[in-house]
Amino acid sequence: MLLLFWQIFSTFFVIGLFNFGGGGAMLSLIQAQVVSIHGWLDEGAFTDIVAISQTTPGPIGINCATYVGFEVFHSAGYGMAAGIIGSFAATLAVVLPSFLVFFFIMKLFTRFHEAPAFTATMTVLKPSVAGLIAAAALVLILDFNWGGAGPAVRVLTDNFPDWKAWLLFIAAFLLSYFNKIGPIKLILLSAAAGLLLY
Repeated sequence: MLLLFWQIFSTFFVIGLFNFGGGGAMLSLIQAQVVSIHGWLDEGAFTDIVAISQTTPGPIGINCATYVGFEVFHSAGYGMAAGIIGSFAATLAVVLPSFLVFFFIMKLFTRFHEAPAFTATMTVLKPSVAGLIAAAALVLILDFNWGGAGPAVRVLTDNFPDWKAWLLFIAAFLLSYFNKIGPIKLILLSAAAGLLLY
């Protein structure tokens, strides 16, 4: 159990340390570590955690870390108390780098925020944030298998089992893109549509 605790803590600490762009950008990093590298959860369980993280109050990346920490320990058979410890470990680890960086560089920021090197760095990071958010969407839609004769891509049927799921996805995308509908309204409308369709 101590080994798993350390693995969870160190994994989410690295995610928190190298994440730029907030929780949406963090999802692809979490998915890569939790599903692809460590195999703690499968795609379906991770997608459920992302859905819950989006609908509960708070930043999605931190919510996701909390739920993943609980689920990894609980599904490993350590029980409810261990799941709570896992939640605490993942949550603390993912926010600790940001806190430390903010604490140590805040005073320097006021001196260097107009420096050309800082401005250039921020200009480079902005497109990478958009790419990370797009990657988070893709890992929830497609499964990329790089083994064998070449890359194989398939739709994750756990997340998109039929045409109704695709209809919900397209409608939500169009509403958010063209009508600039707020996320809370979009979640409530999607939930209502899901209840009607399923």
